[in-house]
Order: sequence, then structure tokens, then C-alpha cells
Amino acid sequence: MKKYYLPLILCLTSLSGCAFFAKEEVKADESWTVERVYSEAKAALNLADYQKAIQYYEQLEARFPFGEYAQQALLESAYAHYKSDDPETAIATLDRFMRVYPLNPNIDYAIYLRGLVNFHRDIGLIEKYVPRDESQRDPGAAEDALRDFSALVKRYPKSKYAEDAAQRIVYLRNRLAQHEINVAHYYMRRGSYIAAANRGKYVLENYPRTPAMPEALVVMAKAYKIMEMYDLSEDALRVLELNYPGHPGVAEVRKTKVE
Repeated sequence: MKKYYLPLILCLTSLSGCAFFAKEEVKADESWTVERVYSEAKAALNLADYQKAIQYYEQLEARFPFGEYAQQALLESAYAHYKSDDPETAIATLDRFMRVYPLNPNIDYAIYLRGLVNFHRDIGLIEKYVPRDESQRDPGAAEDALRDFSALVKRYPKSKYAEDAAQRIVYLRNRLAQHEINVAHYYMRRGSYIAAANRGKYVLENYPRTPAMPEALVVMAKAYKIMEMYDLSEDALRVLELNYPGHPGVAEVRKTKVE
């Protein structure tokens, strides 16, 4: 299967390159009103012509820096950058929007959009077509997204975006917890048992009620047992048996030999 990846990569790269060079520069006429410039930008956005929309939004902000249209243009340009696979600019634009217009009625959407940008930020072009286990990715963007969505739910619980944000929070907590378990298993294979146990403990303290909980207890019980910290091992095993009776990790810990 891997032999097909290189042609796919070359194909996708060439396609993205063609799109880049095909970028058409647009300019609003000097006689256009702010309403006209905004209308052209919005039309381009609705047609998914994000580069054209961005150019119009930038010109609107430069020519008409004050007022409702300027605020909306800044927010919508952030969305256009997000859809153009330019997460850094999208986040910078959103941060500027929230800093300059903290009382704007669409602040909840700005926070939500920043969460979406971070949610998808670590997915590269190739990964859109060649999926991999998301818990194996760098957790930085997922942690940022979790903070954004959590802030939205806390500050604006009645926002129309709160329900979707809450669902994404559950997903992100599960993903981040599993990432910690993956790292813990790596440390176990390396013989770094203290580090492995600490990763398991981190899951218990920061991601309770996630599917990774029993595996965190198994890692802790095994690591402590190997280090001959029998009291801590038995404590972890007791919690595992109490909360997850019949879990195969119980027998696994019992069979673990002290080195």
C-alpha cells in the first residue's frame, strides 16, 4: 500500500501548486461603498473562493476601518483563512478580533471558530487522504482546541455553538487521554517505569471518566510492581478491580514479574 503514497503526494502537491499560481488578484473600485465591498467579499466567501474573499475583506478593513462592516469583515476573513488551510493567520486574525472588539456580539463564534481551527490544525494535506490514529499526533493543537471549546461552554453556555463544543470536548479529552497512554506504553517498553506511572497518574487526575482510565490504572499497577512499590501497585489494582471488574488488565498485572 505504501508504494502508492509517493504518487499521491506528488499529485496533491502539484494540485495545490497549481491552485497557488492560479491566484487572481482582485481590487475593489474606488467608487464602491463599504456595503458594495462587503457584498463582493461575502459573495466570494459563499462561493468558496476564499482567496478572493480575503482580498476584499482586507481592502474593506483598510478603506473603512471603523464600524460594523469592518468588524464583520475581520471575523469572516478569519474563517476564509481557516478554509484556505492557513491556520496560523486564522488564529492571529481571531485573536486580533477578540482583542479589538471584546464586546462584539459574535465573540462566542470567534472562540468557537478558534477552537475549530485548532481542532483541525495538526491535520496536514497528506493526512486528509492517508488517515492515521489521531492519538498518535502531537497533542499541542488538541490541547489548544480543548481550552477554546471549554472557554466557550463556560463563558457562553447558552450559545448556539455550545452543544457542538461540548461534544468536541468529550472527543478531545478521550483523544488526549489515549495519547498519554500511548506515551506511557512507550516508557514501559523503554524501562522508564517512573515516567510511565506518572503518565498513568496524569490521566487519572486530568482525564477522569474517559475510556483510557482502566489502561492508566494497569500501567500504574505494572510500573509500581516492577519498581517493587507494592503498596502503590496494589492501590492501583484495587481501584481497577473495583471500577472495572473483570478487566483483563487485572490478570496482566498479576502475571507481571519483578525484574
